[in-house]
Amino acid sequence: MPSREAAVRIASVATATPPFAMEQQNAGAYLEEHFGAGLTPRSRTVLRQVFAHPSVRTRHFAVEDPACLVDEDPDRRVARFTRWAVDLSEKAARKALRQIGLGPADVSSLMVNTCTGYLCPGIATYLIERLGLPRDIRAHDLVGSGCGGAVASLQLAESLQRAAPGGVTLTVSVEICSATFQMSDDLSLIVSNALFSDGAAAAVLWDRPGGLELIAGGSRFAPEHRDAIRYVHKNGQLHNQLSIQLPRIVREPTAELVRRLLSAHDLRAGDVRHWALHPGGEKVIASLQDALGLTEAQLAPSRAVLAEHGNISSPTVWFVLRKILDAGVAPGDWCMMLAFGAGFSVHGHLLRATPS
Repeated sequence: MPSREAAVRIASVATATPPFAMEQQNAGAYLEEHFGAGLTPRSRTVLRQVFAHPSVRTRHFAVEDPACLVDEDPDRRVARFTRWAVDLSEKAARKALRQIGLGPADVSSLMVNTCTGYLCPGIATYLIERLGLPRDIRAHDLVGSGCGGAVASLQLAESLQRAAPGGVTLTVSVEICSATFQMSDDLSLIVSNALFSDGAAAAVLWDRPGGLELIAGGSRFAPEHRDAIRYVHKNGQLHNQLSIQLPRIVREPTAELVRRLLSAHDLRAGDVRHWALHPGGEKVIASLQDALGLTEAQLAPSRAVLAEHGNISSPTVWFVLRKILDAGVAPGDWCMMLAFGAGFSVHGHLLRATPS
């Protein structure tokens, strides 16, 4: 009889943020000082309201001085993205490997995702050089998945790991959202500038004992809602576009994906103790809480990450999972990772904690 395929597990998760942090009230005051003259009275009122909301307290940005955002030209923006995306990715990757006593030479596959900057060759090649990864490594870059990219990348990383049993796969998510900063009399941009921040996360997959076993993953797409959450190009630069209908739009595809993943294993939402839910904003969290029937305790890690970091786009769900792991996960506990973003798309993975 053929041998059973080895289980793939998340062995470690690590995060990294740039050192510059800004309290939300100061960020709002900064925007009003530098850009308030171009806003209507209504927009200035909205700006003050969204920056006063208690759901976000602090955010980190990949800058030495936020003054660079006022008149940053495209070339300097790409250079800043490149520097910080590579630096933060390297930092998160090294931390993830150290957690389980591994080094760069142990890595057989690499998966990197981002949506806030475009490099060719991609970030993966920079990490091969910076980390000293094997030159015959399987390495891939994923772009264009938005805030859902980390879970989509995890699904691809799982495939890489299954194709090389006994190896180790490193998956990295990094976003420099400030490298897409724009400001005008546009409610999408005002809300975006009160929500997004910068950071990276890395996870190591292996087929050895211990960690969170990848039980089942899946995605659900609603392309008819593509314009609800996306980047659009204006004058050759990215501008974030967010619909006020997003809390409503996210409900049905997310609930359907969760039902599909859980029913295949005879589970209900109440059987899943831990929920690593991407915190796309307080209204989105509240909408999904209602749609999925989740408790305040189950959503506490997502809300805590939103308060401490804002929305870091794709790495954010790894920040939530890291917080869950820090609080303690018992062998046998179920966990659901969920992230959503451009497409419109929802990506999920059902996990289960296993003994070391």
